Amino acid sequence: MQAVIVYESVYGNTRIVAEAIAEGLRGARPDAVVRCVPVAGAGPEVTGSADLLVAGGPTHVYGMSSGTTRRMARLAAAGTPAGNEPGTRGPGSDPGPGLRTWFRSLPEPRPGARGAAFDTRADMLISGGAAHGIARRLTHHHYDLVTAPEGFVVESTGGPLRTGERERAVAWGASLA
Repeated sequence: MQAVIVYESVYGNTRIVAEAIAEGLRGARPDAVVRCVPVAGAGPEVTGSADLLVAGGPTHVYGMSSGTTRRMARLAAAGTPAGNEPGTRGPGSDPGPGLRTWFRSLPEPRPGARGAAFDTRADMLISGGAAHGIARRLTHHHYDLVTAPEGFVVESTGGPLRTGERERAVAWGASLA
């Protein structure tokens, strides 16, 4: 089995979850080739051979991030007021495109390819989540979802992950195998 975990991360929390999912997959399937890559490094040469594609990102404004919300988050992470220093990036951020842009150029998968979606989100009734939008895009690209979209909770916008969420991500990754 070849699995690829693609993530978008601004504050580093989604990266931590993605790496934990990869750890869970490796533990459950030691024979699997598991790659965990930021969205900027997830071109067709990386995703094209995946039997399982797991995609995840942070929740911004009730759903998937956009160019504007990514820029605002990077500025906030760097402590810079919006509108200043547009090249500033926050800790753990990937400077490449967001998942929305990445999905536009995602090639058709190999026959029988499976997918899964996750996000990081605040534990608030009105916070929404990005995972359902990610899952819809995976199915639109003909990936068969192996499980329902999953959300992992952060304590505040910049993190950290809530206690136990990293371990839950490892277990979720193992369940994908």
